[in-house]
Amino acid sequence: MNTNRVVVGMSGGVDSSVAAYILKQQGYEVIGVTMQIWPSDDPDVVEREGGCCSLTAVEDARRVANHLGIPFYVMNFQQVFDEKVISYFVDEYIKGRTPNPCIMCNRYIKFEELLRRSMALDAYYVATGHYARIEYDDQKQRYLLKKSVTPAKDQTYALYTMTQYQLKHTLMPLGNYTKEQVREIAEKSGLVTANKPDSQEICFVKDDDYAGFVQDRASGPVAPGYFVDTQGNVLGKHKGIIHYTIGQRKGLGISLGHPMYVVDIDPENNTVILGRDHEVYSREMLVDDVNLISVTSIDSPIRASVKIRYTAKEAPATIYPYEDDTLRVVFDEPQRAITPGQAAVIYQDDLVVGGGIIAKAVK
Repeated sequence: MNTNRVVVGMSGGVDSSVAAYILKQQGYEVIGVTMQIWPSDDPDVVEREGGCCSLTAVEDARRVANHLGIPFYVMNFQQVFDEKVISYFVDEYIKGRTPNPCIMCNRYIKFEELLRRSMALDAYYVATGHYARIEYDDQKQRYLLKKSVTPAKDQTYALYTMTQYQLKHTLMPLGNYTKEQVREIAEKSGLVTANKPDSQEICFVKDDDYAGFVQDRASGPVAPGYFVDTQGNVLGKHKGIIHYTIGQRKGLGISLGHPMYVVDIDPENNTVILGRDHEVYSREMLVDDVNLISVTSIDSPIRASVKIRYTAKEAPATIYPYEDDTLRVVFDEPQRAITPGQAAVIYQDDLVVGGGIIAKAVK
């Protein structure tokens, strides 16, 4: 493989545009690729502004590539995206869990399928506009994933699934920059994406209507069921478990005279368990489907901090080995709304130890 050739995943946003610019400035032979992950004849996708699926995004990426004088391709990832990301997303909601599709997109699309296709182009590296740093530790003889220098923009939470092989073949040139610096570089370089706003929504869900999307994709109608309290008493009817997530208070459609929150979801009995605010907290959880980066295994308890959702603050905890591919996490203080299906990412200072998927909170 050509160790000087890099394929940059270009979403049509400012971050990936500047990543391509920086790598070209550093002397790499850069190829721009936009991953088409949704049918181009879907009118909702075609018209949607800002998402990485829209025709606008493809054209912005193409214009940046032309401005930089680099080759540009649109590659069809529809089938693998449907299988690995969308089907997973729907299945998890049907099971009463709350998935993070961006993590699965990174895991299976950007750093697996895109890397595989990049190597077919004789490229040694793929690169993205993520705010994170990759370093090689000679003493550990391992590639390490570290937080961005900008805590507010750090995206390592969504990257914990990366393997040593993927880290070896990935470049993330924005890890040492702030967002303001990135926009400044884009402005000075004449990139059309310099002032383009960041996309906030999940790219394939229109208007953030997760439940509507899941219902449309489900094999059959999602059945209504019952709200129950933590003692099993029936409180009223719910409209289907896909409409609820742990910690939710608003939109329950039930009035009990005092605030009630979703504390658990039981897909087997099709019930949503409600409780008072203090019942949403747990000190302990089990995490499975674990991937470790800075270490090869956790054979004895370690101290670390753990993040239980993208927007959550890290919380100090002790991590215990539990069984194959599963860890037990005990927090120093109870955490609110530990949610099955979400990722739990383990940190020691700015280092990503690893992470996994929350299997359950232990009450």
